[in-house]
Formats: sequence, structure tokens, C-alpha cells
Amino acid sequence: MRIHIALCLLAASSATLAETPPQIRQAYTAEAMAADKNFSASAKRGETLFRQRFAINDKMPACTTCHTDNPAATGKHAITGKDIKPLAVQANTERFSDPAKVEKWFGRNCREVVGRLCTPAEKADVVAYLSEVR
Repeated sequence: MRIHIALCLLAASSATLAETPPQIRQAYTAEAMAADKNFSASAKRGETLFRQRFAINDKMPACTTCHTDNPAATGKHAITGKDIKPLAVQANTERFSDPAKVEKWFGRNCREVVGRLCTPAEKADVVAYLSEVR
């Protein structure tokens, strides 16, 4: 019985850690506004960054290399061949629900594809795009 209660409490507490895509976007927007008080996240800029080809990595020159031109579709890692769940929130409701995972993947993917860490403004824009894409 104690274990059951402990598991219920653990599940309840971890559920409160989950966030929504708008909360994730707002957190990045707040960071971006520290540098530019007039900043507003833009799905259009997010799409531009998502589709842009960078000359950093021949095997992964753009986000679309692994995530496809359609973020609502399942992607495939260009090197490992491993399936990647859709990035579009409409197609994958778990996307942008864990701030630590979001930051981990932005960190890794921005370094590998863009060649540097993405700015909070870029992250807010990409989250805006992937939250709106159908």
C-alpha cells in the first residue's frame, strides 16, 4: 500500500513538471526580450530557420535532413537511420512538453546543424512554427 501511494505521489509530481508548447515558447520569448524588449516569436522566422541549409555539416546541412520537409511526418536520422517522431505539435502531443528535453535537443541539434547554439529568439521562433504547422 505504501508503495502504491508513493508511486501515485511521484506520478502526480512529475505531471506538474510537464509544460505546454506555449509555456516553452513563452520562456524562450522572455529570454529573447531581455536582449530586445520588442521581440515577438514568429512562426515565419521559425520556418525559415527550420528550412535553411547551413554549410556546417555535409551529412546534416538542415533540420529538414532528418526531420523532413513536413514536420508532421516521421523523420529519420541521417547518420543512424533511427526513426524520429514528428516535430509538429499537432502530430506529436509530447513534443515541447519537457523543458530539459527541449533544451537538450536544441543544444545538440543547433551545434550539429547550425554550427553554434541557437539563440533564445531562434528557439522561440522554431517552437512557434512547430506549434502552428499542420
